Amino acid sequence: MLKMSGFVRRIIQTAKAPSAIGPYSQAVLVEHTLYVSGQIGMNQAGNLVPGGVVPETEQALKNMQAILEEAGTTMNNVVKATVLLDDINNFGAVNEVYSKFFQKSFPARAAYQVAALPKGAKVEIEAIAIVGTLVDSQ
Repeated sequence: MLKMSGFVRRIIQTAKAPSAIGPYSQAVLVEHTLYVSGQIGMNQAGNLVPGGVVPETEQALKNMQAILEEAGTTMNNVVKATVLLDDINNFGAVNEVYSKFFQKSFPARAAYQVAALPKGAKVEIEAIAIVGTLVDSQ
């Protein structure tokens, strides 16, 4: 049997984003790969921001940005995102906000309509990012 060397797992937690509302971490870093848990439009007090899908999307992405920064990376290093929507008809509105946070070298992405999201949220976004220098090929 081949013996494999271990990998270091680091839990990422920042007070600049809302605490997890269940038994999970805001993010987990393994080697250079950061797995960011789904973020909803919840403020640091644990309440959904008012106003619907647009402000919720903005807050969710601000939360994600804070978690990425705590891990030592940025939105530019996100390589995969998943967007969960309570109504697929909000896809266009979410894209408008999303495009303010991701402006070049867009991450791969999937978007789904789901039956329900935590706290009655309209959108949830999770991501995988690289921590370290990421160079785009020509």
